Amino acid sequence: MELTKTFKKEYKQVIRKIKEFDTIVVFRHQRPDYDAFGTQLGLAFWLKDSFPMKKVYYVGANHTTFTGSLYPEMQVLEDEIFEKPFLAIVVDTGNTARIDDERYKKASYIIKFDHHPNVEPYGNINIVANELSSTSELVAHFCLSFKKKYPLPLLSAKYFYSGIVGDTGRFLFSSVDKDTFNVAGELLTYGLRPHIDVYEPMYEKDIASLHLQRFVLDHMQVTEKGIAYYVLEDKDLKELNIHNERGKEFLSLMSNIKGVPIWMCITEIKEKNEYRVSIRSRRLDISQVACKYHGGGHLNASGATIYSLEELPLLIKDLEELI
Repeated sequence: MELTKTFKKEYKQVIRKIKEFDTIVVFRHQRPDYDAFGTQLGLAFWLKDSFPMKKVYYVGANHTTFTGSLYPEMQVLEDEIFEKPFLAIVVDTGNTARIDDERYKKASYIIKFDHHPNVEPYGNINIVANELSSTSELVAHFCLSFKKKYPLPLLSAKYFYSGIVGDTGRFLFSSVDKDTFNVAGELLTYGLRPHIDVYEPMYEKDIASLHLQRFVLDHMQVTEKGIAYYVLEDKDLKELNIHNERGKEFLSLMSNIKGVPIWMCITEIKEKNEYRVSIRSRRLDISQVACKYHGGGHLNASGATIYSLEELPLLIKDLEELI
């Protein structure tokens, strides 16, 4: 996808809006992953560096897995900040229901950057490229388009790179193309040391992670038609002493099993009386099945929700029909 030609007009509109507002708040989706954090923080620090006279904030809940090792803690803002005119830039979020911090609704103007299907074009400006590997790739390209006037700071390069790496599985997924490598390669020119700045904090494991990995290997099941999965109930999470956000931490362990085209993990969210499902596939389009179960996402990476383990056989049956 030729981003420069496709979004040339929108890119310029975004710059004009950034200049127009004194306060800018960057939002992203709930239960953030590497791409959500990487895009949000990469953009926020580029804004801070490029427009030092403006007040730039980034909001949302902290993440127990990523925050502290790779990303800073989120800012906690008083409501009064949102009572004055401000620009909201929402990244990596397909629909408004998933935006983490409902105070985006008070924004005078909203800009949406995303790579999910544009099912809800909620922005005044919507820059959506669902063919791309990550929103980090998209927003990094936007920032790099103005590099002569607004050079990219090292921190932004680090965060954007982490988002690309996270959402491509280290450049393994089918959404990766030459443009992905072009953007990633240009980020390296800003002094970024991927092995130290990104990969070490991204893949560092604690003892709890090793126990979780053992649990996954011991409890993984594979159906006759090739659906691999594991279930983490609340009692398992407590025994492992981990937060439910870490449920899909070892989802990739099932990604290269011969005869398994679809794999998933099911994690109980006790406080919401639901089970969060993360589904992955090698080539099959799993997104429509995910939509059927209160979710959605990409062709090969989607999320869903079930409200009882009694629904699990139905979900598995629908996925097996894809096979």
